[in-house]
Amino acid sequence: MTDTRDTLYAEPVASPGLFQFDDKVAQVFPDMIKRSVPGYNTIVAMTGLLAGRYATAGSQLYDLGCSLGASTLAMRQNIHFQDCLIIGVDNSAAMLERCQSVIDTDSHDIPVALRCAQLEDVAIENASVVVLNFTLQFVPLELRDAVIAGIYQGLQPGGIMILSEKVTFEDPYLDELNIDLHHQFKRANGYSDLEIAQKRNAIENVLLPETLNKHKERIANAGFGSCDVWFQCFNFASLVALK
Repeated sequence: MTDTRDTLYAEPVASPGLFQFDDKVAQVFPDMIKRSVPGYNTIVAMTGLLAGRYATAGSQLYDLGCSLGASTLAMRQNIHFQDCLIIGVDNSAAMLERCQSVIDTDSHDIPVALRCAQLEDVAIENASVVVLNFTLQFVPLELRDAVIAGIYQGLQPGGIMILSEKVTFEDPYLDELNIDLHHQFKRANGYSDLEIAQKRNAIENVLLPETLNKHKERIANAGFGSCDVWFQCFNFASLVALK
């Protein structure tokens, strides 16, 4: 599938409205996330390696907020047990439709089941690996504790959760610095100041980031024994948590 260039916010609009994962976003999503999230390709690739290490025979692996299936495919290509099942979950029918077409062209044969559902409504069962790559940040704040607790309950002993998020910093200077560096990253990838500003206005009440300490606190409270950051670039980070 050829990536369509993201020009959704290239022209001035009176009101950009709230950001939605609709068909227009689905069409440009690979280009959008590659040019907007520093380290995204590394995080996806390492998600696959971690899945290959921690997947167990007969278990289920979850990609929560699977979008177009990048992490699903990375896991599928690294799992060594044919009796595993990967479950991709997203609340956008437009994203899932395109995700299915991507999976259909993949030559690997680990089964994949796609579900259209809200993340907080998904019951995690018999899981060896659960991935949330830039997903929890879109879940209402008051539901996030229950989501992580549910993942912990549904993981097998020795299972792993991978959580990647846009984060904020408790130090206001560092927070401002990393926001500026992120915008500089986007400019270097061809986004104009207009595009950056309009996208920020559209998404600021939809994507609600938290600090790394808040994520670690929530993960510890859920019962995970080990948790730390394995990757960070500016205000984007990925954590691993082990049961």
